[in-house]
Amino acid sequence: MAKLIYPINLSLDGYMEDERGDLDWSISDDETYAFWTGFQRTIGTYLYGRRMYESMVYWETAHVGDDEPEDKAREFAQIWRAADKIVYSGTLPAATSAKTKVEREFDPDAIRRLKASSEADMTIGGPELAGQAMRAGLIDECHLLLNPIVLGGGKPALPDNLRMQLELLSERRFRSGVIHFHYRVIV
Repeated sequence: MAKLIYPINLSLDGYMEDERGDLDWSISDDETYAFWTGFQRTIGTYLYGRRMYESMVYWETAHVGDDEPEDKAREFAQIWRAADKIVYSGTLPAATSAKTKVEREFDPDAIRRLKASSEADMTIGGPELAGQAMRAGLIDECHLLLNPIVLGGGKPALPDNLRMQLELLSERRFRSGVIHFHYRVIV
């Protein structure tokens, strides 16, 4: 049975994007990039909301030329393209990447069946979609990359009006000041 994991970069004040909708404030030095890429190697399926999918679909064509040097971005692109993707959107006309299915509505029972039948873990991207999964009791783990910045506003990484108990499984501090917290959701 697969785990459903919510991995997210967030600011010290709990935002995953700033007031302009930008993500360029998060630290992506070599150390954190290598860690995040290593984490992605075990993921078999990505579940996305429309906006998160639209920001990630870049990896469908990134670094695809055979003449390009092997580097960290190329490795991540290969990992991303190899995984299945499900996009939950009522407005996205069609997927623009391979191995991608568009679902019009979030169905918790379908996710439960997918978790039960999958061998590889899954991630869920986008705070609104992750919030729906949290409310449905579907999230098994959270991987939070806490960045040393205060944004003062933006899109919250975690939903309001939801109470969940978590158990800290591990933490890792990076030279950049980023701290990774790995939590298990206590049911």
